[in-house]
Amino acid sequence: MNELRIFPILGVGQVNEGDDLVTLFLDALEKGGHTLQHHDLVTVTSKIVSKSEGQVVAFDGTDEHKDRLISEESKRVIRRRGPMRITETHHGFVNANAGIDLSNTAEGTAVLLPKDSDRSARRFRAELARRTGIEVGVVVTDTFGRVWRTGVTDVALGSAGLKPILDLRGTLDAEGRVLEVTEVAIIDEIAGAANLVLGKSEGTPFAILRGLDESYFGEGSVKDDVIRPASNDLFR
Repeated sequence: MNELRIFPILGVGQVNEGDDLVTLFLDALEKGGHTLQHHDLVTVTSKIVSKSEGQVVAFDGTDEHKDRLISEESKRVIRRRGPMRITETHHGFVNANAGIDLSNTAEGTAVLLPKDSDRSARRFRAELARRTGIEVGVVVTDTFGRVWRTGVTDVALGSAGLKPILDLRGTLDAEGRVLEVTEVAIIDEIAGAANLVLGKSEGTPFAILRGLDESYFGEGSVKDDVIRPASNDLFR
């Protein structure tokens, strides 16, 4: 039986454009008395990735400006209802209002999604390995709604060092039957689990998951492995 431990990394503080996220993470790690271990999994919220990478724009608070930002960040608008837009972003994500965030940001600004969360995860992981000599997995997370279900949960926008999908096709279930379609999005399960210890108002952007099965680690990305191609999507 696997045992999974999840704990937040406290004491990061505000993040601004140009800040080194690895330095912020390692400083907070040391202050909290934590150490990294081989094949830990580090989650990083997309908001601090966006802030550090300069994905913060001026926002005057009007509906017109919000609509313009949504349009600029969207490949297409799928549904509209009042102020809500369900969009497909240029990254391929289907979400509300192109993922533009107006919470926990300075007055008169809006936070856009990172330009390439997989790349951001790879850079963070590589620099962490360079400084510590420890190989970990990294997942960039954000909060999404779900079709046909109330409430939001965190999902993965980018990853590095982790196989995003656990493919069980061809294996046997408990009754000995062959599984034909089962693919588990372990990367989204990880993001949702990590969010349980972060909270929404504590300003805690990092978490560590320890105890993941060794087989979960390897090559993969959200863009290549998780986003479903339109040709295989019954709803597009």
